[in-house]
Parts: sequence; structure tokens; C-alpha cells
Amino acid sequence: MTPTAIFHDVVVPGLLYMTRAIGPGGPTTDAPARVMIMSIWGQESDWRYRRQNGGPARSYGQFESGGGVAGVMGNATTSKWLQTVCAALDIPYDRSTIFEAMAWNDLLALAMTRFNLWCAPGPLPAVGQRDAAWNYYVNQWRPGKPHPDAWPRNYDTAMRVVMGDAPVTA
Repeated sequence: MTPTAIFHDVVVPGLLYMTRAIGPGGPTTDAPARVMIMSIWGQESDWRYRRQNGGPARSYGQFESGGGVAGVMGNATTSKWLQTVCAALDIPYDRSTIFEAMAWNDLLALAMTRFNLWCAPGPLPAVGQRDAAWNYYVNQWRPGKPHPDAWPRNYDTAMRVVMGDAPVTA
């Protein structure tokens, strides 16, 4: 899928679904959250790979079982939210099932991405703060091979898609 298709077909309806499932008091789904989600999915998977090439990670967010999945499940607040989302999606709440299901269930992958961002200290960077967003991403995702040279393209693409300037096919 293109970044535009992922945003309109997965992120927008997925955040609405997630918000309805967990109810009031959940993480924000505003423009800064949407830009971060899209930027990370571009950085981690080029908006194409649900399973890491040559590695263990799953979903567009490229979560690993012992890192991101365990982190979201181990946080008192996000664990409750994730249990609610898993119940709504009829996905058993155990690490190995969630890990594998994220590769094919975009709603679960989206919730995991948003919950993992919520676990980070401090507020999300404002839209347009590319360098702050990079630091936020690196601190929270801890990529083994960070590729800082790819971030400007991925962030700018995400920002254009989210803010509605023009469809992006890259």
C-alpha cells in the first residue's frame, strides 16, 4: 500500500476503532500522534513490510516480541488498553499470539504503535518538529540500524499525508 492508502484505510479508521474500544482517557489520536505513527511505519517498514526481512520483527511498526510487545504488555496502563483491544479483536492476550497477529492485523499493529508511543516520557513532538520526532522515535523504538538519512523523507511524507497537502505514492 502507499502511505496515503495506509493512512486513510488503516490509521484513521483504526485510531477511531481503538478510541471506541478503550473509551475515554486513552492516548491522543491527534495530528502529532498520526504523524509519529506514519513516520515510524515508514522508517521501520517503508509502509510495505509486515514481517521484517531477515529478522523477527512484525507489523509496519516492526515490533519485536521481547522489546516492544513486552513493553506495552508490561505497562500498567497500556496493558489494560491492549487487553481491551485484543478482546474486541478476538485475539488472545498472550505475547506470542499478539506478536504474530500484529503482522496481519493492522488494527492491532496500530494500537501497539500508539500504545508504545504513549509509554515514552514526555509529550509527542509537535507536527513539523522533525528532529525532536527523530529523537523520540530512536529513544522509544531503539532501532538496531537507525538509518537517520531516511528519516527526513519518511517524516516529511508522513506530515504531507496526515496534513493533507497531496497524495503520496512513494
